[in-house]
Formats: sequence, C-alpha cells, structure tokens
Amino acid sequence: MVSGMRKRFFLLCTLASLLGACQSDRQVRENQARAIMLPDKGVALYAAGDIASCQSFRPEDSGAAKTAALIDADLATDKQVVVLTLGDNTYPVGLLAEFENCYEPTWGRFKSRTHPSPGNHEYYTPQAIGYYTYFGEAAGPSRRGYYSFMHGSWHVISLNSYLKPAEHRAQLAWLKDELARSKAKCTLVYWHHPLYSSGGHGSDKRMQDAWAILHDAGAELVLSSHDHNYERFAPQNAEGQEDNAHGIRQFVVGTGGAELTPIRFRRFNSEISDNSTFGVLKLVLKEAGYEWEFLPVEKDGFSDRGAALCH
Repeated sequence: MVSGMRKRFFLLCTLASLLGACQSDRQVRENQARAIMLPDKGVALYAAGDIASCQSFRPEDSGAAKTAALIDADLATDKQVVVLTLGDNTYPVGLLAEFENCYEPTWGRFKSRTHPSPGNHEYYTPQAIGYYTYFGEAAGPSRRGYYSFMHGSWHVISLNSYLKPAEHRAQLAWLKDELARSKAKCTLVYWHHPLYSSGGHGSDKRMQDAWAILHDAGAELVLSSHDHNYERFAPQNAEGQEDNAHGIRQFVVGTGGAELTPIRFRRFNSEISDNSTFGVLKLVLKEAGYEWEFLPVEKDGFSDRGAALCH
C-alpha cells in the first residue's frame, strides 16, 4: 500500500515538474518574442464570431452590445484598427431583418471597418442572401464568401467553411494562387468551423485540406468560432500534431454575444479554454510576429494573453 502511494506521489511530482517546465519554456519563448518585436507598434484588430442574438433581449441589452462596447473605444482613437467576424453573425437564421434590427445597433456601429466571414446560420436563409445584402462588397466578390486584404505587413484571408464541394474546390484553387503570389512574411486566416475544438460541436474536418495548404505555405494563425467559447491551441499541422517550428496556432472565439455553451473533454494541444464570459480577441500584428489578448466583458473576467514570432 505504501509502495503504491509512493509511486502515485512520484508520478504526480513528475507530471507537475513537466508541466512547470512546459510553462517555463512557453514563457521564455513569449518573452523572447516580445523583446524582438518591442520597437514595432504594429496594427491591431478585434475578432469574434457567434455574435448577434436578440431572441430574448433587446439589442442594447444583448451580449453583442457588451462585446461591441469593448471594441468601440479603440476604434475611436486608432484609425487603423479593423474588425473580423468569424461567422454566425446573427441568429437564428441570418435574415436581413436580423442584421438590420440586432447586428446593426451593436456591431453594425463599426460596419465600415469590418471584414466579415459567413457561418452556417447565414446559410439557413437560402444563399445567405441576408448576409451578402447587408455587407455588400465587404463580403467579397461574387457572393462567394472568400477574399483577402493586407493589414499592416500581414496577409489576411477570409475563407468560407460552408461551401458545397465544387465551390470549395474552387476556393482551394484560389487559396493556393493567393498564397503563391503573396510576398508577406506573416499570414492570418479566418473562417467559421474550427478544425480543432473542445467545445460542444467538436472538431470539424471540412477545412482540413485548407489547413494543409496553409501549413505548407507557412501561415501563422487561424481564427474560428462555431463553438460558443474561447480556446487557444498550440501550433499544429493538419493532422493535429503539435508543430512549434511550422505549425499554425488556432483560436476559437465564439464569444461574440450569442449564448455560451459547454466545453467537452479537452483536445490534445489545447492550451487554454473558457466558456464563462463573452469577449473578443485582440491581436496586434507586427513585422516579426503578433501579440494576443482575450478581452472579457466582465471587469475581472477570464483573460488570456501572449506573444509569438512568425515562422
């Protein structure tokens, strides 16, 4: 009995030591990244998905109003800041009326500086007509739901994770060409359905082929939502293997204002997760890397921050 207890104690101590070493190593890397990036002010952006739901609340009392307030102040003082939406911009079915009556009074306040992406709820209205009508040219050409732009020195790409197979193949061909022509050192990509997630919907492989293309091209970041929680993963390849040298870091930011949902069993390489608060992800994109910070709507709510260099 004593021997068994000693073994368990030894295993627990070993595990604690390993976790401490991992934490220490990660902190060293973040400190080194910050030191290298220190002189560079960079450009900021805010991102979240699963946003405007006014079925039980007036727009001004909704979760979307609370997260919009986090973004407003910075937009007023910094004309370079932009906003990314990660899909499921309105609930329940993406009607134009939902955009006009619930999204517009909240996140619509910074519509002119928003680069959207669609989710599945947009397509519950045939051809996502509400989404494309509301956002117009900002949603990309030909109502296909994917496009790119430059933000500072970064190449930023918005993809559509709810396309039919033939349309998705066309998107992948466009993505390969877009990456081949890019001269940017750092690339950020966002779409709705996460390849990796510990949330209620779980991991969704529909964009695994896109991830493989991005991994081969040296992309840094993928942002998604769909699961109504926050989660940050270590850099990974398209097979879910940790890859600190060439992998892509994924953030799930389904905390834009729609009802939060449970987190299931933690996936491999998940570094942190939370479903206790609405909030937005702030990224500062710099020449050599990026800084991240999750901003909660509650004053003392869950937060997460860090920094990393581009490959």
